[in-house]
Amino acid sequence: KEIQNWYKGFMKDCPDGKLTLEGFTKIYKQFFPFGDPSKFASFVFNVFDENRDGYIEFHEFLTALSVTSRGSVQEKLKWAFKLYDLDNDGYITRQELLDIVDAIYKMVGSMVNLPEEENTPEKRVNKIFDIMDK
Repeated sequence: KEIQNWYKGFMKDCPDGKLTLEGFTKIYKQFFPFGDPSKFASFVFNVFDENRDGYIEFHEFLTALSVTSRGSVQEKLKWAFKLYDLDNDGYITRQELLDIVDAIYKMVGSMVNLPEEENTPEKRVNKIFDIMDK
């Protein structure tokens, strides 16, 4: 029943059964009206679009939704790793982390007031790498 409801909603928004990057970004803009979520939305879109055809079909949407909402910790970590590993080489570089963190900062805009030591993407990434390198 729950899957049927998701399917109805998906088909209502995407009558041809395919969600484009543009449509996906519009959804993010509804949740983050005070920032620019387009860069982050494109990163998430690429993880959802498993077959890399430029669209999110319902089965891809459902798979990602299932992992992110009900998956095990291991499945969620694997999904998050795919999000951060932008070039799919099995590593998350400082630049990839910076790209993601920058996208998040742009997305939330001025909604979040960050402490001085984390108020830029570069400071945040440096802090993360300092912690990881210990």
